Amino acid sequence: MSREKNANCLVIALSSGKLFKPSIQLFEGIGIDLKGGKEISRKLTFFDQGEEIKFVITRPKDNPTYVECGAADIGIVGEDVLLEEKKDVYRLIDLKFGNCKMVLAVPEEREQEKYYKNNGHRLRVATKYPRIAGDYFKEKGIYVELIKLYGSVELAPQIGLADMIVDIVSTGRTLKENKLIIVDEIIPLSAQLIVNRISYKTKHKKITRLLQDIKKFISLESGKIAEY
Repeated sequence: MSREKNANCLVIALSSGKLFKPSIQLFEGIGIDLKGGKEISRKLTFFDQGEEIKFVITRPKDNPTYVECGAADIGIVGEDVLLEEKKDVYRLIDLKFGNCKMVLAVPEEREQEKYYKNNGHRLRVATKYPRIAGDYFKEKGIYVELIKLYGSVELAPQIGLADMIVDIVSTGRTLKENKLIIVDEIIPLSAQLIVNRISYKTKHKKITRLLQDIKKFISLESGKIAEY
């Protein structure tokens, strides 16, 4: 699609992975007809039935970049990505799905208090989120060595690469399987709706209408849960 045609519709970036399905359910819930059906997840771009909205599927960590640079007007992204990447976008709505938390976890056979002492060496922390972890330990006044990994951070304490980890958990099952225990909950996380700063001005009416529909849907869904 050309930039000119993009100017005539909303472009919404959806994160692939665990946030994709609830994002689709959100837009269907507010009455947007997604004509792709089950084939949607196999495409990188698709439209609603009226071709007023273009959806693009991005990697979760790339999502706010698309929005910040104006390739997408709106994005749905995990709060962990926003906190780590620090992109220049408006964060407008907590979408109330994709709930999880960022935690500090240590091997279960070790005592918690030992991890707030150097014990002869600088504490080593394995994480995919060095900015979030760094801010956390800075607030605690604890000097640590951060080791950035791109996956399986739970392995790091087992092989002596790190003393502890900072990572996201939802059920805690993976930590338990790797004999790790949570010693502190750093921050709760959920999916967030973000908007490009310029688009918020140039497409204000379209974006505002969409936001109102989303807020109403979230409110209704929250009411159903409360009644249940």
